[in-house]
Amino acid sequence: MTALDPATADPGQLKEFVATELQRVRDRSFGLTTAVLDDDDLTRQHSALMSPLVWDLAHVGNYEELWLLRETAGLEAMRPDIDDLYDAFEHPRSERPSLPLLSPAESSDYVDLVRRKVLDSLETVSFEPAVPLLDAGFVYGMVLQHEHQHDETMLATHQLRRGPQVLPVGEAMPAPRAVTWPAEVLVEAGEFMMGTSTDPWAYDNERPSRAVFLPPYWIDTTPVSVGAYRSFVEDGGYDDARWWSTGGWEWRCRSGKRAPAFWFQEGESWQRRRFGVVEPLPDDEPVQHVCWFEAEAYARWAGRRLPSEAEWEKAASWDPATGTKRRFPWGDQPPSAEYANLGQARFRPSPVGSFPAGASAVGALQLLGDVWEWTASDFTSHPGFCMFPYPEYSEVFFGSDYKVLRGGSWATDPLACRNTFRNWDYPIRRQIFAGFRTARDA
Repeated sequence: MTALDPATADPGQLKEFVATELQRVRDRSFGLTTAVLDDDDLTRQHSALMSPLVWDLAHVGNYEELWLLRETAGLEAMRPDIDDLYDAFEHPRSERPSLPLLSPAESSDYVDLVRRKVLDSLETVSFEPAVPLLDAGFVYGMVLQHEHQHDETMLATHQLRRGPQVLPVGEAMPAPRAVTWPAEVLVEAGEFMMGTSTDPWAYDNERPSRAVFLPPYWIDTTPVSVGAYRSFVEDGGYDDARWWSTGGWEWRCRSGKRAPAFWFQEGESWQRRRFGVVEPLPDDEPVQHVCWFEAEAYARWAGRRLPSEAEWEKAASWDPATGTKRRFPWGDQPPSAEYANLGQARFRPSPVGSFPAGASAVGALQLLGDVWEWTASDFTSHPGFCMFPYPEYSEVFFGSDYKVLRGGSWATDPLACRNTFRNWDYPIRRQIFAGFRTARDA
C-alpha cells in the first residue's frame, strides 16, 4: 500500500493514489476468483454461510458502479437489471445460488468495463470539501475498502471450500519476533479519546470522537495462542457448563462443537485444515476460527474476561505519555511488514509475540492484523452518530444481536484497518478469521 494521507494530499496525488489502489484491489479480487478457480467452483455455493464467489465478484463491480459512476460521475446505469441480484439486503446468502447471476466471464467483463469508466471519470472529478462524498476522496476510499472487505470474505469462502489447494499457503514468511514479553500489560485509569472525527476515510460507525474514562485494567500482551486454547479443550472446557454463558451453552449443546472450526484429532495429535492443506496445529499461533461464545468461555475458564471495545481501543491507540491518540498502535505511519501481519501476505497468523516494532504505547503486541479480536461489547452507535452515506452500512446492524471485533486479521488489507475500525458479527460465527485476547480488572 502506498503511503499517503488523503486529508493532506493534493488532488493530483490523491487521484494517482486512488488509481493505484483500484488496480491493486482488483488484482487481489481476480487472484481469489477467476485466476485460480474454474467456473464450477466459482458458481457453486461452498457453504450456506457464504455467497458463490462469482456473486462477490460481480457485487463489488455493481457497488462500484452505483457509487463512483452513478452517484459521483452522474452517469446512466449500465446494468440496472442486475441491481436487485447484487443487493446484499434483497437476497440472503443462502438464496444467491438460485438467482440468475452473471457467469464468471460476464462478471469479469462487467467489472472490467465499470473500472475503465471509473478511471476515465476520475480524471475530471473534483474532490470538493463542501461535498461530503467527495471530501478527501471519501467515496473512493469507501469503494476500495468495500472491495477489500469482500476479498477477505472470499478468503473465508476458500477456507470453507472442499478441494485441492489453489492458494499459495505453504510455509509462512518469518515475522520479526520479540525476545521476551510479559503475559499482560497494565492500562492505567484515565480518559482517552475513542473513535475519530478527523480520519477522512473512516466509516460513520467510527465517528464522532469523544472522551471516555476507564478504570485501570490488565490486558493480554498478545492474542490467546492455539496452545493455550488447546489446554482449555483438553481440560474438558467444552463439556463444563460453568465456563459458558446461558446462550453459549445453548449454542454448544445445539451445535455439538468440541473445538475451534477446522480442528480435528488424529490419534493423539491435533490437526487443522487450512485452504485444502492438512497440518499439525501450530501451538504458537493465535487461535482463530472461534466464535464469541467460545472466546467468552475460555476467558472465564482462565479466570479472566473479554475486554470491552473501549478497553481494546485504548490499549491500541492511546499514548499516556503524550496524551495523544495514534491511528495505528505503533504511531501514524501506515502499516508495513515491520509492524503487522496484514494483506494476506502469509495466509495465516504469525506466532504470538511477533512484530515488536508494532507494539502499542502500553506495550501490547499484534493489536492489528493476525486475527480479528472479539470484544465483550455489543455493536452500538457512538454518541452523536450520524448515518453516512447509507443506513445499511452500519445503522441497521446496531443492537445486541452483534458483537464487536477489532484489529483486523492476516486477511485484512492495510487500507481497511486502523485503531478505530469496527467489525461486527453474530456471536456464533466461526468461519471468519477471529480470535481474541483477555483482560482483567486491575
